[in-house]
Amino acid sequence: MDNVTVPLAGTPGAPGPSAARLGRRQLLAAAAASVGAVGIAGLAGPAAAAPGAALPSATPVSPGIPAELARRLAAPGLTTAAGFRWWWPHGAVDPAQITREVQQIATAGFGAVEIADVTHSLRARGIEIDVRTQGWGTAPWIAGVKAALREAVRRGVRVDVTVGPSWPAAVPTITPDSPEACTELVHGLAEVAAGATFDGALPAPVEAPVPQATRSTLVRVLAARVVTPGTARTETVLDVATVVDLTDDVVDGTLTWTAPATPAGTWVLLPMWSRGSGQEPEAGPHTDPRSWVVDHFSAAGAQQVIDLWEERILDDELRGLLRQAGGYLFEDSLEVETEVTIWTPAFLEEFETRRGYDLVPYLPAILDLHERYQFAFDATTTTRVRDDVNQTLSDLYRDNHLLPMQRFARTLDMGIRIQPYGLETDTVEHSAVVDVPETESLGFKNLDDYRVMAGGRDLGGRTVLSCEAACYNGAAYSTTWERALSTINSIYAAGVNMAVLHGFAHASAPGVTWPGFAAFSPYYNGAIGFGEAWGPRTPLWQHMPGIAAYMARTQLVLQSGVPKYDIVFLRQKGWASTGIGAPWATNDGIPLGWTHSFATPALLELPLATVRGGRLAPDGPAYKAMIVTPDQFRGNRPTIELSAAQRLQALAEAGLKVVLVGDWTQAEPVGVESAEVIAQVRAAMAAVAARSTTRTVAAATDIPTALAALGVSPDVSHERSTVMSVRRVLAEGGGTDLYYLANAKHAENRRLTRVTQDVWLTASRADAVPYRLDAWSGSVTPVPLHERSGGRIKVRVDLQPGQSTVIILAAPGRQDRPVSVVATTADQVSGNDQRLVVRTATAGRHTVTLAGGRTRSTTVASVRAPLTLSTWDLVVEDWTPGRTVTETVRTPRRTRLTELKPWSQIAGFEDVSGIGRYTASVNLGTRWPAGTGAYLELGAVEDTFRVTVNGTLLPPCDPLVTTVDLGRRLRVGANTIVVEVATPLLNRLRTVTPEVYAVATRQSYGLIGPVRLVPYVEQEVR
Repeated sequence: MDNVTVPLAGTPGAPGPSAARLGRRQLLAAAAASVGAVGIAGLAGPAAAAPGAALPSATPVSPGIPAELARRLAAPGLTTAAGFRWWWPHGAVDPAQITREVQQIATAGFGAVEIADVTHSLRARGIEIDVRTQGWGTAPWIAGVKAALREAVRRGVRVDVTVGPSWPAAVPTITPDSPEACTELVHGLAEVAAGATFDGALPAPVEAPVPQATRSTLVRVLAARVVTPGTARTETVLDVATVVDLTDDVVDGTLTWTAPATPAGTWVLLPMWSRGSGQEPEAGPHTDPRSWVVDHFSAAGAQQVIDLWEERILDDELRGLLRQAGGYLFEDSLEVETEVTIWTPAFLEEFETRRGYDLVPYLPAILDLHERYQFAFDATTTTRVRDDVNQTLSDLYRDNHLLPMQRFARTLDMGIRIQPYGLETDTVEHSAVVDVPETESLGFKNLDDYRVMAGGRDLGGRTVLSCEAACYNGAAYSTTWERALSTINSIYAAGVNMAVLHGFAHASAPGVTWPGFAAFSPYYNGAIGFGEAWGPRTPLWQHMPGIAAYMARTQLVLQSGVPKYDIVFLRQKGWASTGIGAPWATNDGIPLGWTHSFATPALLELPLATVRGGRLAPDGPAYKAMIVTPDQFRGNRPTIELSAAQRLQALAEAGLKVVLVGDWTQAEPVGVESAEVIAQVRAAMAAVAARSTTRTVAAATDIPTALAALGVSPDVSHERSTVMSVRRVLAEGGGTDLYYLANAKHAENRRLTRVTQDVWLTASRADAVPYRLDAWSGSVTPVPLHERSGGRIKVRVDLQPGQSTVIILAAPGRQDRPVSVVATTADQVSGNDQRLVVRTATAGRHTVTLAGGRTRSTTVASVRAPLTLSTWDLVVEDWTPGRTVTETVRTPRRTRLTELKPWSQIAGFEDVSGIGRYTASVNLGTRWPAGTGAYLELGAVEDTFRVTVNGTLLPPCDPLVTTVDLGRRLRVGANTIVVEVATPLLNRLRTVTPEVYAVATRQSYGLIGPVRLVPYVEQEVR
């Protein structure tokens, strides 16, 4: 069965869904078929780099690397560069300044912007913009968008535009009473004793409406007997068999009803009304008339957004510019917020069509007040009903919002980039629908939250998973790149391959103070805001081109080819941002090299979800095995819907290896189903369990034993550590493997230590040899120190906390003459079979052992002892406010240091922020051996830094690695070393705006050391 392709559900020979599930995902495959319409070009196929600011070039790479990849690594351009969330104060923007900001962003090496009206900081200080004349969507706002697009097209920068003001999607063309507005279901409550009569007006809603919501529609009036009264923390349990529908008995808002006399006890009377929730987008109003959030579960809601654009925003010029820019319509997370139950007017009809039964008798189980369910039935019924309700909302969000918005975007030659999470909906499925699904580093709890969405992207055939990145609570103007890169490098290891930094702010806005406008600072909820306001108004911008080039190269690697994983977990729920990871894999598999992803039943119906050669999605992520676990979100019950069980059976029969965790003999469907469907689910799971390629284990800890029995091993293996990997494969050249390796933290609060270890990597080619990419300089060099065993290659990695590296396994170049060095007494080995060179900081005899046992050696006569550099002349540009809110005075401050210490401990520098230049003069005398190299060990540095030696600026430096290779740039006699350090603005803002920032502790800025010059010798071995 190695070459069997499983047909899609609904095609001849394929298992179909149960009658109760008809209509659930008919549009998903069609959406997946549009994958190629819009996307960010990686190296899945040849793609020309976008024009724009030139990023630092690198030395030519080895001819063993595919030529297109080599070219783009040397000069990555802006196509795969990171981007910014670009905060605007509505239409209070200057088109000339907008043009300058696009130029600044492109010149720094960033390739995308997302125009977003976010003004929380203004609202917090009582600053009002005249939204009638300068609000979102007004003529000044449109003029600003056009200015941004014109310059972006010239510079090769992609422009994304948020579909409405702030979030969620909202329009000023409706009111809370409009049928297209966000809707809620509110209930009233009265208790009636058994045998007693209720006679009068229906009990009032438990939550009053917003003043603008003046209409309500009675949906149902139900009554049910109480089994167990609720408390402040528990739900009131009702007897589902006693639910009675009294709607037809209501006359002019009054009801007369007598509760059954037996059994004794209490009944609840529950009238329910549909009404507008009156939700506004965050920090409104942004428009006049004010905007209201649309119904994200009805086609009418999405149409209101589309109509607004068609009728009030778009003209011929703007349409043309949007088409040229090739960006995305963007929506933030699905933060539909109501104090009561989320609803949509056609929900009951849609539910019955999609789920196959009437929801009315079960409505009490979904009634919500202040984000807490109020009533429940028996546990099984309650869980199944709530799952069906959540799935229906998920389907409606997909069919009535995501897909219509995507179709509209296509008319503008755009796509949609959306954060499709925030509710208990199938975000995994939605990540397969949208052109670019987006995550966020502030709200996500750990790396599995990103992998959940990467699973949808990969099986949906998409390329990019973006992230609203490097945002931290209370870190406005204090975010360091040491922290940001540690976060970004870690989320890259979880599948993210496009960082949208949070954020870049338009320069000014009414009433702001130095250093200018920022969306969430200085104030946010009465405290220091979150999100750094990156840009030329901060000292760190001085070093941004190097950081941008690093991210552009890394994202090029992570967007190239096709991702490959070891295993995939089938989840009953596609909820995101939960922090719930994969059993065994998260805590025990990843530390040993395993890679994993997630799928939900919807993804098994996608075109890529076929089996060939035992691999699921062989032309995509090529999973070696699927692991099916009980539902972690619902009491670890062995549940699976019928269509998924039947699909899993077909995949298993086609040769997919499966591990079942727990007892699936009593499997149950998801949602409310008939006895017949339950029997079908169990029959399908029994057939899966009976396959020779299936293993059933009692607990998650037994998963590795089952995988070993099935012959499944990881592509990457190493001793237990915090190293994580991503493998992507290029078809070019017979298969080139790109391995991204990071010393990554699973959650933001985890602490890391340096990792130095051997890592085994699987090669697509039998003759592949390893190359190492320095993503900071773009240089690609052979790795002689490696060992081969079968189709695997062992290399050594040395990674500081948060640091990453890239290993490329490619065909040997014609001039490479590769060599395999399995051991050495030296520090490093470079070169090839013709000329092999060792580098060492210690004198004596050094040997190199080649594969096969042959050795080469050399004797290093002497190496200069390390030299401590303790005396430095320091000149700091002290950044302080100028005459305007955006003008900065840069006052030089000078001192001589004989002992390095943070600026906060230097008299007169305690509150300084800016750029410091440390100069050391080093006289190496007349006996500095020719050809001697040296490392510059800087010790502690805060934050970014660059190094100049004798007037030569070295390549950009990784803030996570404070040892810099000076090469052979030192010379006999006098030498000058300059270390330039850039800082955040926090320390200065503590004195400029003390009412906000003085509560923060001073940061330790500058070159802190200790600093040493460590000489080394490079010598050929014979």
